[in-house]
Amino acid sequence: MFSLRDFFKDRELYHVGPDHSVFDAARFMTERNIGAACVLENGRLVGIVSERDMMNRVIAAGRDPKATRVREVMTAKPVVVEASESHETCLKVMQQAKIRHLPVIDADRLLGVISLRDLLQVDLDEKVEEIKLMQDYIHYVPPSKPPGLT
Repeated sequence: MFSLRDFFKDRELYHVGPDHSVFDAARFMTERNIGAACVLENGRLVGIVSERDMMNRVIAAGRDPKATRVREVMTAKPVVVEASESHETCLKVMQQAKIRHLPVIDADRLLGVISLRDLLQVDLDEKVEEIKLMQDYIHYVPPSKPPGLT
């Protein structure tokens, strides 16, 4: 069974500060191959910045990434979920909010960000396991009774 707490157990928490430049945030995200980073100020979640935010609010708007601060283009007060939620709930929240990255908290402590891709992989893994169990059940051959027993 999938657990958000377990998912983040050995993962680094990627974050940037609100006063970092968009250029530095983009470089940070590129080096780590991530599509979004939490924005922390004094250890508190104040926003999230994604590749889409950078494209729409900086590049397409003709702003200078080196002069633009993350604070100016981040999504402030992002939608979050508690670590106790299921992956199905996370998918529903993401669909309703039309987002691809979801910060996960545990008692006001940020664990990290889970992506739509991560959740779809969990869903696929569970479906593959269900299919395997069904196939095993269908092809199950009970042991034969020894001769002479009725």
